[in-house]
Amino acid sequence: MTDGQWGWFGVDPWWIVIVKVLGIFVLLVLLTLFTIWWERRVVSRMQHRIGPNRVGPFGLLQSLMDGVKLALKEEIVPKGVHLAVYWIAPIISATMAFVAFAVIPFGPLVNMFGVQTPLQLTDFPVSVLYVLAIASIGIYGIVLAGWASGSIYPLLGGLRSSAQMISYEIAMGLSFVAVFLYAGSMSTSEIVASQEPIWFAVILLPSFLIYVTAMVGETNRAPFDLPEAEGELVGGFHTEYSSMKFALFFLAEYINMVTVSALATTLFLGGWRAPWPISLWEASNTGYWPILWWLVKVQIFIFVFIWLRGTLPRLRYDQFMKFGWKVLIPVSIAWILIVATARVLRNDVTMTNTQILLIGGAIIVVLILGSWLLQSRSDRKAAEQEEAEAKAMARPFDAMAGGYPVPPMPGQHVTLPTRRATSSVTTQEAIDG
Repeated sequence: MTDGQWGWFGVDPWWIVIVKVLGIFVLLVLLTLFTIWWERRVVSRMQHRIGPNRVGPFGLLQSLMDGVKLALKEEIVPKGVHLAVYWIAPIISATMAFVAFAVIPFGPLVNMFGVQTPLQLTDFPVSVLYVLAIASIGIYGIVLAGWASGSIYPLLGGLRSSAQMISYEIAMGLSFVAVFLYAGSMSTSEIVASQEPIWFAVILLPSFLIYVTAMVGETNRAPFDLPEAEGELVGGFHTEYSSMKFALFFLAEYINMVTVSALATTLFLGGWRAPWPISLWEASNTGYWPILWWLVKVQIFIFVFIWLRGTLPRLRYDQFMKFGWKVLIPVSIAWILIVATARVLRNDVTMTNTQILLIGGAIIVVLILGSWLLQSRSDRKAAEQEEAEAKAMARPFDAMAGGYPVPPMPGQHVTLPTRRATSSVTTQEAIDG
């Protein structure tokens, strides 16, 4: 965005600001209702069921009726809760989910009731960092809800959520660095403008894949829904919540899905710009048409969320943390080094694109070979350790070696104690007299 275009932000009349705020609020609520209905319909089709089809045409009003039902449910507050934090936690989660959309661009400059204004509430040089900060604050709602409930299962869910936030937000933030290097800005509107020739999802594919993985973990969705694992934690951090407070957590989860999908669209899929070949139409990126392209891209990401929930089982917690710290973060750092090197070679050294690609390919080959050698060494050590353990298991096992009877480990052979003779006279000798 040029210096002249920056002047369009912060100068809107107060009533235009109110119109934009109300428009974003209504859009997010409608997207939440539609996403709940769509998730039920898609998962039911995957599982050969019917899904909601009674309330309204095609069951479209089922989500609205569920909201009314939650509002009319009895409010139950356990005795052991910290009342102030218990009440404010769902408000934090829901409010932050809405506030994050302030810097998401929906379209170009348009004529709104006779006023020229961008289809974006506001923008500033560090808009992406603002979204990350707001998402981090939203997680505190989950952590505080688990702590304030006064129950061990919600507390475990809150602790899992805090660890999940630290692990996957690092990988998410690192995935943005390559985008910043290519766009030369952290402003969402400028990042969209810098993708006019080609989307960053194409030229920064590893960053795109890392972000898509991290955004699933950031929103506590399957297969990363460890903070609310029903099999272990009953219902997780919201076990002790009911009625409207539970509805606020429910609302926050689905709005967060829309938020991370909108951020992925903005950073990697060209934002509101029309995809090819629609972009060949001159009017495709003017007026209010870009809102349609933006909605389609966001719904594609939401479908990915639903698809993952309907196909993948929940991970174990150790697998989840290992994947975040030992896979996503190292790969992100290595990719940032490659992108930074390529940008330096392109800007400061006279090299052709072919030479840069060859150097990048050589670096990738070296990294792959290095990781393969490290993995081979680790596998060899593990095999040697298993062989040593097998040999130890094969030795005779004395249950009374430590003075106390100890049961054998799997694979160990028990040495049964033999009865000792009480005298030097054998039984046969005693019979013979």
